[in-house]
Amino acid sequence: MRVITGSRRGKKLKTLENLDTRPTTDMVKEAVFSAIQFDVPGAQVLDLFAGSGQMGIEALSRDAKHCVFVDNNAAAVAVIKENISDCKLVAESRVLNMDSLDYLKVAKGQFDIVLLDPPYNKGIIEKVLNSVDAHLSDRAIVVCEHEKELELSDEYGRLKKHKRYKYGKIAVTIFKIPTEEE
Repeated sequence: MRVITGSRRGKKLKTLENLDTRPTTDMVKEAVFSAIQFDVPGAQVLDLFAGSGQMGIEALSRDAKHCVFVDNNAAAVAVIKENISDCKLVAESRVLNMDSLDYLKVAKGQFDIVLLDPPYNKGIIEKVLNSVDAHLSDRAIVVCEHEKELELSDEYGRLKKHKRYKYGKIAVTIFKIPTEEE
């Protein structure tokens, strides 16, 4: 696993050695960041269910301003901290060991990009999509990685479904808050 492009391009990242965490493949990561590339520079990013932190680190490598990484697994949090330290991104990062839904109850600030990759087949992604609106900027994008069988609603609060992509057994659904031009 590595950073694909940007200031930390090629940097190897550590991952967890268990089945509870599914690292996003390079193909999916590349597709996600191709879809949102113009929105990343200067963005405030939230990486929920962060795992190794690779998606948030990729955003920071592509000039996102700041990323909050949230995971409830202490081993994952240790890996995230190690990865952001190795990539020299500590100043641009905040890492929290807590449940993602609990974080949304106490979060402050507005996020421009939210990256979601929760455990599959548990209904968690819908709960997050129903809870995240209060923490979104007016230009927000929410990227959801999920099992391909799951069909998410067309809208959650201000978020409207923008695109859906399939990659083998997984799907990526991107939601946006429409601008006046859209």
